[in-house]
Parts: sequence; C-alpha cells; structure tokens
Amino acid sequence: MKVKRWPALFFSSLSIIFFGLLISNGQTEKELCHPQEKHLINVKQLTFGGENAEAYFSFDEKKLIFQSTREPFKCDQIFIMNIDGTEVRLVSTGKGRTTCSYFLPGDNEIIYSSTHHLSNECPAPPDFKQGYVWGLFDYDVFRAKVDGSNLRNITNSPGYDAEATVSPLGDSIVFTSMRDGDLEIYTMDLDGKNVKRLTFERGYDGGAFFSFDGKKICYRAWHPQTPSEISQYNHMLEVRALRTMPLQIWIMDADGRNKKQITNNKAANLAPFFHPDGRRIIFTSNMENPKEWDLYMVEIDTGKIERVTYYEGFDSFPMFTRDGKKLVWASNRGGKIKGETNIFIADWID
Repeated sequence: MKVKRWPALFFSSLSIIFFGLLISNGQTEKELCHPQEKHLINVKQLTFGGENAEAYFSFDEKKLIFQSTREPFKCDQIFIMNIDGTEVRLVSTGKGRTTCSYFLPGDNEIIYSSTHHLSNECPAPPDFKQGYVWGLFDYDVFRAKVDGSNLRNITNSPGYDAEATVSPLGDSIVFTSMRDGDLEIYTMDLDGKNVKRLTFERGYDGGAFFSFDGKKICYRAWHPQTPSEISQYNHMLEVRALRTMPLQIWIMDADGRNKKQITNNKAANLAPFFHPDGRRIIFTSNMENPKEWDLYMVEIDTGKIERVTYYEGFDSFPMFTRDGKKLVWASNRGGKIKGETNIFIADWID
C-alpha cells in the first residue's frame, strides 16, 4: 500500500500516497527522532526518495521486503534490501501494480500481490478529488523464489486478493479477498490450498497479521450499521474504490473464533502488529488529528493506549523483530519533497 491522503492500504495492506504533508529538509539522524518518542533510539533512514512502504522482516531478520514507487516505474513494485538499507534489488516483474509482500519460511521464497497477469500497465488510479481513495484492483497473490524467478499465482479468483502475511510458525498465510462479494479475511496453506474464511460480518475486514506464537490474528475492520453507512459501503464495492472509514483494531484466534474489538473510537485505526509479548498491539491512527497519522500502542486486556510517534505527517506499517528490540516502519520524516515516504528502523526501548 502506499501513502497518499490516507495511509498505505489504509489497507495493507497496500500502496498509499499521502498528500499535503509538511516535510522538513536535510534532517540529521538525530533529528529523525522526535523528543517525545521515548521508545525509539538510533533511528536510521533506509530509503531515500519515492514512495516506500510496508517493509517486513525476513524470517532471519537480516533483510526487508517492501513496495516502492520509484523510477523508472510508474506504480508500486516489490524490492528486497538488507536491514541497513544496502543492496536494494527489484524482485517483482516490473509490470502491473504490486503490493503486500512477505517472506516465506527459510527466506528462499516470497509472496506478493500483483496485477501483472492481466496487463503490463499500471491500472488507472481512483479519483482522489474527494480525498484518499484505495482502488480494489484485480490483485492475485503470487509466490516466487527470492530472486523473483519461478513466479506462480497461488490465488486465482476474480477481483481483489491482497494483504497477505505469513504466520511466524511458517504454516499459514492470512489474506483479504472479495471472492465472496465482500472484503473478508481468509487463511490458506503456503501453496494456496485449504482456503478458509474467517470473517463473515458485512463490511471491511483486512490488514491481518499473526501473533508471534501463531495463535492469534490482529486486523482492522469497519462493519457499517446504519442504512446510510451500508449504502456508502456498497457503493464503494460497486465502484471498486474505498474511501476513509472508521476502522477499529480487532483480534481473533487463528481459526477465526473469539473475535474481540480492541479500539473503540471514531478515528481510522489501521496497520496493527502484535508486540512480541502478545499483550500489546502497535498500530496507526489519526485519533488526535484527522490529517496526522501516528503510531500507538494498545493493551489488549485493558484497551489503554499510549502514543508512540509524534512527527507531523505519516507514520505507519510497524513491525517488530521477534525479540522486540527493533522496529521498522514507514514515515514522511526526513523527506526532501512533499509526500515522500521512506522506510526507517530504530532500536525499541520498552
């Protein structure tokens, strides 16, 4: 996803393009961390220029896979780099639009969603005149070797199949699909077999990640209730473009049971990821300012929320290492031009 008026895939989610942000120029490494960001030290910028988002660690935590719009490409492609930002290389085809990439166990293979099987061209973006809009393109989930070779699709259904992430146990993929007419969460084996639907309530369910023990799934959801909300949501599905909605953070068992809503506000809460302790979730929200996106931490049992980042603009797509000592995320900080989004890594202080 990527960053425009609303965060990348508000929906995994996916590529977003974040407009209208005030970006500072020429910041030093020290200046990349706001004084109130007490959990973050040794902040390092890994990418420089373009729109970079959704960076996720390999299983050995030595590399990152991410999506980026950069020259000569006109829309998102998938890249891999070392965790120090070196040896960046393209691993998708360079055709169509891609999103939501992840390593498979052993780090010899990867998955990502793409439209290249339908056209070499980037699909036309939605109309952004009414603010952030996320296009529900005809993505399928593809699997390939880590160098991009031996590419084959592991989903083959009309419409949207994206937002795929892999269990730390290495035995399952969770993803979002419109195969049943609504945006729901599913799991499948690493080869695409044994697809199981986990969510059933009308509305958007997506952006799912497993807990580190593989027993839980966190995700974002909006279930419209009023006739007006339902009509609005149905229209978005009809035109295949989603606008801003009041997403909340939820958790459920890995088999779809015991669903529980964690946040309860009127904001857009997205990009959830479990802390390794299994008791907290880090996520993105505009709860304090509709035009500002920051990282927050919520306690699963109590619902208590702590703000993590304070930079003006956009901070999203957080992911911890297994030991909880490092955090990677996407941010507008350090950008040289308006709307630039880069990948950052920092030591986490608890």
